[in-house]
Amino acid sequence: MTTTSPPPATHRTRVVVVGGGPAGLLTSHLLHRAGIDTVVLDRRTVHEIETTHRAGILEPDSVRLLTETGVYDGGGQRVLTEGDRHGGIFLRFGGRSHHVDFERLVGASVWLYPQTEVFTDLHRARTRDGGDLRYGVADVQVHDVETSPRVTYTDADGSPHEVTAEVVVGADGSRSACRNLVAGNTRYTREYPFAWFGILCEAPKSAPELVYTRSDRGFALISQRTDSVQRMYFQCDPAENPDDWSDDRIWDELQSRVAGEDGFSLAEGPVLDRSVLPFRSFVQTPVRHGRLVLAGDAAHTVPPTGAKGLNLALADVRVLAEVLERALRKEDLDLLDEYADRALARVWKAQHFSYWLTTLLHRAPGAPGGDFDELRQLGELNSLVSSEAGSTYLAEGYTGWPTR
Repeated sequence: MTTTSPPPATHRTRVVVVGGGPAGLLTSHLLHRAGIDTVVLDRRTVHEIETTHRAGILEPDSVRLLTETGVYDGGGQRVLTEGDRHGGIFLRFGGRSHHVDFERLVGASVWLYPQTEVFTDLHRARTRDGGDLRYGVADVQVHDVETSPRVTYTDADGSPHEVTAEVVVGADGSRSACRNLVAGNTRYTREYPFAWFGILCEAPKSAPELVYTRSDRGFALISQRTDSVQRMYFQCDPAENPDDWSDDRIWDELQSRVAGEDGFSLAEGPVLDRSVLPFRSFVQTPVRHGRLVLAGDAAHTVPPTGAKGLNLALADVRVLAEVLERALRKEDLDLLDEYADRALARVWKAQHFSYWLTTLLHRAPGAPGGDFDELRQLGELNSLVSSEAGSTYLAEGYTGWPTR
């Protein structure tokens, strides 16, 4: 006796968003405000996303985007009340710290606010507004993007579904399946011979703002999370096993990287989480094929050094929602090419900034220049902090460029 699978439950919407992280949820939120219905699909559960520790520095434009587009209701604006406003960063090298004052240089600040909190805020907003959010689904596949897009998936109970739409937005992250559907794509990549060893620890803050450290042992970043939980990183080999590192060994390494003649040291405490974070620079073009467009990490990733990843994704979506609304209203999807041009112009500026800051602060293993490269790197850092123009460039890049 043979059995046949039940036909899929069918649904229709104007835009299907594949990926329910911050980029996907913000897309859905902004389109909802424009009166455009969406369905959001993600293989992960809400709990999985909310419990994945992700750091976050938000540029002023990102904060304005969240606070001025109705993400928060009358209960307050968490990014402002629970985020930590930073007016600059410290560059530390040669055993001394040098403050780069963003507010004095460019009149802007950034906000320390974890990516997981941005997700929580956006998820609450879409739930509050009745958004069609489908998490914990499987077997997501996008079909017919050149003509009449449809997305098939299986829900948590194993039942098949099919959603038809006018446009599909691929916001499915750095392991995107949607990007593979863009015909004739070109991928630009830069691999790095190092990774970050990241920890969460229970300890008070060691500094009022982030400390970017270049030392003879390699890069270190001293960041914060809350008054009692901190996040820190140090450069390591991508093959490093975090389980091989005891708390004492981790603290010895971090303390050695920030040590200097000024006596600066880190407040220590129990290590709550440890992981190795490989990264690369990546851009795919085009970001549109037929009725499919890519946004966020599905289209590009950057090294974490410049704090650009989440901000680039939010900037993508701001432009995409504006252009997509116009394209659907005028029934002219060729207008989506404008999104590609505007988004990629910003992406390449961010790629340059992130690559520059990464190569400025990290030691390249086995670099052919040897001592020359080491001393040239220190020379550049000294030039940067002693030059008003150099410090201003860093401040402009770190706080972000206006979204156009």
